[in-house]
Amino acid sequence: MVWERSRPALSFLLELVLVIGIFLCFSSLAVSRLPIAIQWQRIPGYFVTWSGTEGWLTGPFFQGLKQTLRLSATALGLTLLIGYFTALLRISRVPSARLLAQFYIQIVRNTPLLVQLYVSYFLLSPLLGLTSFQTALLVLSLFEGAYTAEIIRNAIENIPPGQSRAAHALGLSTMQVKLLVVHPQALRNALPILANQGVSLIKDSALASAIGVFELSRSAQSIQEKTFLPFEPWLGVCAIYFIITFSLSMLIKSLERRTSQGRN
Repeated sequence: MVWERSRPALSFLLELVLVIGIFLCFSSLAVSRLPIAIQWQRIPGYFVTWSGTEGWLTGPFFQGLKQTLRLSATALGLTLLIGYFTALLRISRVPSARLLAQFYIQIVRNTPLLVQLYVSYFLLSPLLGLTSFQTALLVLSLFEGAYTAEIIRNAIENIPPGQSRAAHALGLSTMQVKLLVVHPQALRNALPILANQGVSLIKDSALASAIGVFELSRSAQSIQEKTFLPFEPWLGVCAIYFIITFSLSMLIKSLERRTSQGRN
């Protein structure tokens, strides 16, 4: 029993050690062939530094990480809302609603995110009075929401029709069937895929640096501009993104196992 409970944590640690070991081996090999020395000792100072008079001071990486997490968390909430309501429009019986949702999804999914950021920043943000952070939040939410809508729509359509018929036979209305029977099951089935979409959102948030948002990637650029260090800032950013996304990926695996056990 204890082994069963501790196995996911041990698996996470083993995979983490394996990946870090492989990364260190390849990075050591690559660094040994470079004509310059990598100043590894300078990377921790970009997180926090100690001042005798002011105490601990946050560095550019810490500030960029806060902005990345803030942008990603807020965008994730908006993404789920946009995706859910767009999925409802996609399966609506009203042709104009389906057409509107399809138009939005096709426009967003068939244009690059970076282009959407630039167009929104230079055209929409002056008209709407949006800051660079608000523009990035809006574009990220709409971009990820288009993919989330298709995930949720597919999950809803895959619920067996017998579930709805049985609920109707018990006297539930059509709205009650959707809200109490079909949609909760669909969202539960789609949860692992939605979680993976959240991981993609965190990585996509790096493009917000293109319009001036001071997130992790922009913090690395800022350090590079001040210190002229070519590799060290990006190695630090790479490590931060890896820790965040790898940890979330392991949580998603655990979630998928629990979901599959619940189905069985």
